[in-house]
Amino acid sequence: MEWKDIAAIVFACTAINHLGLVTAVEQLVRHHLPVVNCPKCLTFWSTLVLGLSGDGIMSANPSGVVQWLAISFLASYSAIWLELIMYSIDTIYNRIYDKISKYTPEESDGETADGGSGTD
Repeated sequence: MEWKDIAAIVFACTAINHLGLVTAVEQLVRHHLPVVNCPKCLTFWSTLVLGLSGDGIMSANPSGVVQWLAISFLASYSAIWLELIMYSIDTIYNRIYDKISKYTPEESDGETADGGSGTD
């Protein structure tokens, strides 16, 4: 498994939680999904399972298990930071959207809505 695959797993696990897909699935099945609901846990277990099942390392080489544990912990830690970045981008987007949605062209011309100059 290449680093691109691990990065895709980290992004997918974090994005489905950030965008609310897991919450929607929980509402649909009417069950709480504890491991899937946490982006760090989902990233850790997805990376570990896919890493160990890829080459059959688990039965052949015990040091491969330790290596994939370390990679999975690193990917999980990366998911924490990616989640923080996604939240920051979300906050910036919401601030910009609020400013744009409240903006009207009349305000930028310095005139009031009744056609006056606004300097009475």
